[in-house]
Amino acid sequence: MTRVLAVDDDATILRTLRINLKARGYEPIAVTCGRDALSELVDSEPDLVILDLGLPDLDGTDVLRQIRRTSTVPVIVLSARHDSDDKVEALDEGADDYVTKPFGMEELMARVRSGLRRGGQTLATVPPFETDHVVLDFSESHATRDGVAVHLTPTEWRMVAELARAEGRLVRHDALLKAIWGPSYGRELNYLRVYANQIRRKLELDPAHPELLITEPGVGYRLVRPSSRALLPDAHALDGSGETP
Repeated sequence: MTRVLAVDDDATILRTLRINLKARGYEPIAVTCGRDALSELVDSEPDLVILDLGLPDLDGTDVLRQIRRTSTVPVIVLSARHDSDDKVEALDEGADDYVTKPFGMEELMARVRSGLRRGGQTLATVPPFETDHVVLDFSESHATRDGVAVHLTPTEWRMVAELARAEGRLVRHDALLKAIWGPSYGRELNYLRVYANQIRRKLELDPAHPELLITEPGVGYRLVRPSSRALLPDAHALDGSGETP
């Protein structure tokens, strides 16, 4: 049976989650604090985690950070924090999805199903991407620039993996958002800009003049090898909106 670990200090929400998860055939594991969540991660090996950020002992973001040190389990943040900065921080620390309270149970359960599907996918099917300076080994989640190891977050790996699957071809914003965060996403272009800039700082020789991760203004992104960039269509011929790279 698929195990789902629910972490929330609100007893009513936790009881509702437990009932709804069980009714849909999942095995719910419910805890009220961050330390118990980290213990259950080891003891119960859940297939997915639903994590509140406002916990009584540890901040949920710190719990998420500790989870990502040892596990790639899908994590859906369930929080009353609505600020875009909180969402970006949680996603950057490796959350797979972010749901704000109050929430609809059917929508949350749809995101659970989506998270479990994505959790079953693997980067190992993506072929390595190599240039004179950068190597991305998706099977080992190992990246280097000029021979020096580079740390990419789980979300950054998913973004470059989606772009590498379509190497050289345009991946539109909505398709990229849905592939990384699920079907309910499609308009959060600020997420993509944040992660594109982070990836460029880590992989590009000159992030201000990217040669690998190319923005097609107002449309989407491409991952290209520098030698093939001259073959790309003019970005402004596609869309003249002038999106900042």
